[in-house]
Amino acid sequence: MSARRRDERLSTLRLLGVSPAGVTVATVTESVFVAAAGALVGVIAHIAMSPLIGLIPFRGEPLGFTAVLLPPLQIALVFVGVLMVSATSAVVGLRRVVISPLGVRTRTDVTKVHWLRAVFAAGAVAIAFVLIKVFPSIGGLVTTIVVVAALFGAVLAVLNLVGPWVLKVSASRQLRRAERPDRLLAARIGLDSPKAAWRQVGGIAMASFMAVFAGTGVALMNVMTGPEASSTDFALAQDIRTGLIITLIGSFLMVAASVGVNQASDVLDQRELHRSLHHLGMPLETVDHARRRAIMSPLLVTAIGSALVAAVLVFPLVGLALITAPASLITIALIVAIGVGVVWASTWATRPLLHGAFRTA
Repeated sequence: MSARRRDERLSTLRLLGVSPAGVTVATVTESVFVAAAGALVGVIAHIAMSPLIGLIPFRGEPLGFTAVLLPPLQIALVFVGVLMVSATSAVVGLRRVVISPLGVRTRTDVTKVHWLRAVFAAGAVAIAFVLIKVFPSIGGLVTTIVVVAALFGAVLAVLNLVGPWVLKVSASRQLRRAERPDRLLAARIGLDSPKAAWRQVGGIAMASFMAVFAGTGVALMNVMTGPEASSTDFALAQDIRTGLIITLIGSFLMVAASVGVNQASDVLDQRELHRSLHHLGMPLETVDHARRRAIMSPLLVTAIGSALVAAVLVFPLVGLALITAPASLITIALIVAIGVGVVWASTWATRPLLHGAFRTA
């Protein structure tokens, strides 16, 4: 939430003559301290929640506190890893400030997303589809699970790469068809920074992606617990159900956190724009409606696109019958609806920030 304000402060320092090395040291130090505070809170929360998580049953008995709590060495490695990621992110983000401080300060730097992202994404999904289809027949069980999980993670990362380009194309079409001020403003907001627009709805992409796995998992459980099912099948189905619930809860928590933080930061980042629109006579309701439309409009494209990609990847493993089973489709629709509801609720939760910007205008 402080990234844009930090960029403006650092670009000012660069314009005043501070060396790139000085700016880098200041930025990395600030980012590492903030990350250390967050990581410390995360470690404390992990220790506090482990007894409750240990009550979750798997294989007929609770996991237990010792099975959930990470060893001290692994906790330390995760802590250091968070600090390293934060420092690396800060250094990478400094390229714009060091190279073009005036462009950052005056906000004339334009975010560009090239159509080659779509070509790369299509190729990555095609390669993943082939590997998922072929690898189970030539690799062992454990190796296959690891490889397939890695491919799913890689494709999810590719979605984050191609997402801004898709939203840019969608916003361009909306701009040509805009007939009201709020729609015109919403389209311009999306085109101004497709990457920022994607951050607003990226959580839905993950939720939709996971929804397909959850839906096929539910359909698979219905098959496993048929009339001829054994006690072992019932136990396995119960463990699958537990795993799905844990995965979905984690997904929705990440969606809620991601959407809430990104929307709040976007309102704060666009405060000067909101003030300018207010001075030009634009009502608060028009600005708020445009802001919410800029977020909600790309949701349908994001949700459907992510679900289709996930279905393509799952198809070689479970077949079309399980993907299109009624239980699977109902589960997918329900999860996507909940995800959209979380995003919609967050747009209203951040409305007071917009009111504050107008009151101080």
